[in-house]
Amino acid sequence: MGSNDTSAPSNFIRQIIDQDLAAGKNGGRVATRFPPEPNGYLHIGHAKSICLNFGIARDYNGTCNLRFDDTNPHKENIEFVESIKNDVRWLGFSWGDKVYYASDYFEQLYQFAVELIEKGLAYVCDLSAEETRAYRGTLTQPGKDSPYRNRSVAENLDLFRRMRAGEFPDGARVLRAKIDMASPNINLRDPTLYRIRHGVIHHQTGAEWCIYPMYDYTHPISDALEGITHSLCTLEFEDHRPLYDWVLDNITIPCHPQQIEFSRLNLQYTVMSKRKLTQLVDEGFVEGWDDPRMPTIAGMRRRGYTPAAVRDFCDRIGISKSDNTVEMSLLENCVREDLNVHAPRRMAVLRPLKVVIENYPEDQVEMLDCANHPQDDSMGSRQLPFCREVYIDAEDFREVPPPKYKRLVPGGEVRLRNAYVIRCEQVIKNAQGEVIELRCSYDPATLGVNPEGRKIKGVIHWVSARHAVAAEVRLYDRLFSVPNPDAAAAKEGKDYKDFLNADSLRTLTRCYLEPVLAEARPGDTFQFEREGYFCLDAQRAADGTAIWNRTVTLRDSWAKIEQQGD
Repeated sequence: MGSNDTSAPSNFIRQIIDQDLAAGKNGGRVATRFPPEPNGYLHIGHAKSICLNFGIARDYNGTCNLRFDDTNPHKENIEFVESIKNDVRWLGFSWGDKVYYASDYFEQLYQFAVELIEKGLAYVCDLSAEETRAYRGTLTQPGKDSPYRNRSVAENLDLFRRMRAGEFPDGARVLRAKIDMASPNINLRDPTLYRIRHGVIHHQTGAEWCIYPMYDYTHPISDALEGITHSLCTLEFEDHRPLYDWVLDNITIPCHPQQIEFSRLNLQYTVMSKRKLTQLVDEGFVEGWDDPRMPTIAGMRRRGYTPAAVRDFCDRIGISKSDNTVEMSLLENCVREDLNVHAPRRMAVLRPLKVVIENYPEDQVEMLDCANHPQDDSMGSRQLPFCREVYIDAEDFREVPPPKYKRLVPGGEVRLRNAYVIRCEQVIKNAQGEVIELRCSYDPATLGVNPEGRKIKGVIHWVSARHAVAAEVRLYDRLFSVPNPDAAAAKEGKDYKDFLNADSLRTLTRCYLEPVLAEARPGDTFQFEREGYFCLDAQRAADGTAIWNRTVTLRDSWAKIEQQGD
């Protein structure tokens, strides 16, 4: 029995599962889990894990549990819990009727710790954190035994119960596994299983507990209690696998999941460390976890990325054992390709320049029928008002044009998209010599028709000045100016924040959109013709104006920059 989805991309994890199923392992079941810690927002690396775990469960008719690793309550809160649920749901996956929490198992975890103590495999240690580090040894030197390692079972049971009762202050004592202080794997040098944490209100258990289990102890037991068959995690946990197995091998539990590691996602022009992302938020370098420049799923959603594009990206990068860094352009291309098919077209003028069509009747308004998508008739059309005064983009006019310029120039002609051919007759300037208005004429015989004998090379976008909707447009770009800010910081002896891109956000406050966009809802994404793809933000500007975020440009504007840097 193998995957029921023959189109699913093969990888070494699926091959392992296929072999397990063929051998009748786990009774033919496939059960995975996604176990985030609710101490921040999920990022694109977590999306890879979500797609892997939930995707395998889907393709093998199995199950995938959403389980919160909530064993560190002083860094966790319910906001992060809800944001993670929203992200998983947005990506298109369902965890069924129940959300799991590691805290669901606190009593069982405690009892398993008692079992380890009774077997002589765990002890209460009074060393300070600093002393514990000194005793641990190094990669080349073995550690040495704690002076408390040989306490009796009875003394350890008494001290552990008193730890639970709240008798000792934070840091006074921990419960450690008794494994091997000389092990070449530092994770097996009597790791901590429990520590004391007073004065913390846990978002699920309140003030019930003052001792909390460590991740490396909690995770394998949670997997086993839930009947997980394949525990998929990133490569940094490969050295933790012997401890995962040791815990399960030494307690009375019927299920022993298989831990399998895969490479984590490293993405150019950003950082993936939750600590660094938290720092960017807390120190005000971005406007929150959902800032559209952040690699968080919430930020990508606000920017206008689609779930289908993110899932496609995760499929394309694949699953492997080798660490690699993925080009940001691949993610952007996935977004661009999806939006090219599904995003309706609209016109928006981001740098407005007024055009007065002097031979057009002052009071006349024409409603022009415009297709919503040039390659998809099923998207229908909308009515676009046209009148005597319109806005064009200031970059579509040049008094002194550069070579091969095909847009509007003094005395030249250009077509207004879906409308008429106009000719620039006069340029109006202010006292500073800046162009503030163009006086033009139009040819009424050119609506949808190419004029005979005249080559009109340029087509530009526009909106009716009388009907336009005002908007603030935010042009988001890559958060960092170099592909690998961590490597650049290490090489030059700087901080990674020194490589933040100063142009990652440009705000245009005086933009005009075609009137149908007044009906858009937050999250709606459109292609602004010739400008890129844009998404309506749920927030509004201080004056109440709608905010539109640039999702992605029409082309990879960084490609030439990256080639020049090679």
